[in-house]
Amino acid sequence: MPTNNSNNKIKAVVVDDSAFMRKSITIMLESDPDIKVIGTARDGEEGYNIIKSLRPDIVTLDIEMPKMDGITALKKIMKDCPTSVLMLSSLTTEGADITIKALELGAVDFIPKELSFINVNIIKIKEELIAKIKEIVKQRAIRDRLKRIQKLNQFSPLAQTKSFSTGSLPAMTYQAIGLGISTGGPFSLQKVIPQLSKKIWCPIFIVQHMPPKFTKSLADRLNGLSELEVKEAEDGEVVHGGVIYMAPGGLHMTLNKTVLGKIIIKISSEPGTTLHRPSVDVMLDSVLDVYGKNTLGIIMTGMGKDGFEGIKKLKSLGGNCIAQDEASCVVYGMPKAVVDAGFADVVAPLEKISEILNKAF
Repeated sequence: MPTNNSNNKIKAVVVDDSAFMRKSITIMLESDPDIKVIGTARDGEEGYNIIKSLRPDIVTLDIEMPKMDGITALKKIMKDCPTSVLMLSSLTTEGADITIKALELGAVDFIPKELSFINVNIIKIKEELIAKIKEIVKQRAIRDRLKRIQKLNQFSPLAQTKSFSTGSLPAMTYQAIGLGISTGGPFSLQKVIPQLSKKIWCPIFIVQHMPPKFTKSLADRLNGLSELEVKEAEDGEVVHGGVIYMAPGGLHMTLNKTVLGKIIIKISSEPGTTLHRPSVDVMLDSVLDVYGKNTLGIIMTGMGKDGFEGIKKLKSLGGNCIAQDEASCVVYGMPKAVVDAGFADVVAPLEKISEILNKAF
């Protein structure tokens, strides 16, 4: 972990066309003694040149800027000098669509622009941002991950990538899949979901930590790339096999079984006591109540340990779990909790997960 020694501080660059935002982000980041803003830029072109020259550990990058916009700058950064980038995103449908594109290109996460500074929750937001930056930067395999993103974006060589899984998935007739993912999720899901075969006949339930609008945009994007139907889950809809349901941002997704045997999705703000909403644990607990040990649990890249309790319950029932490996995670937090507890039957790199799932059906 970095210390107060300036040579060991996390080095950040802030790119935004607003002088107010540049100053505000700088103050926010440097309120932590382990972070130093080593440069700022007013547009994407200036930002790209500063990043290429100074090689920071982390970058905050606005999307809408003159001369060179954030998406164009991100493409150049990931091609020429791969760096961990946090996008500054508008909480609108259009902003969500552009942000999903940025995350697909290799940005590790985003900061909702409207929530960043003029907000009563400023202290909480600042703490979450700083914690996220520290987790991303300390990732042991960060340079390898960035090189992997660079390679995947340029060549999409999933079938050519040499990678190895540990453990094997026990034979079982899976009736449902529950997948939890957070930081780094949109990029990672794009490398897994479109590769899934139509032979997967059971429903798949996904919790991706994101605000409202962003999950709808992500689901629509994945649906356009995939053989299986991908949709944002709706309250009261009947669950069908071969459909991927994504929990709406800001709401929990649970299941109810009717007296006629139909499975109904429930979308709700309750429970209101969870750290995350949607919550992987809440989703998994409900899925397990319906499908039991015939649920396959998957935990992928993300901070914290959301999903741990759900997987613990799954294992107690005799079910199986896949965890994403450390080298391919943006943040090795959620999978680490599962792996360290001995709950993962398979620990697999990102590019192997779809292959493992296809073989299980």
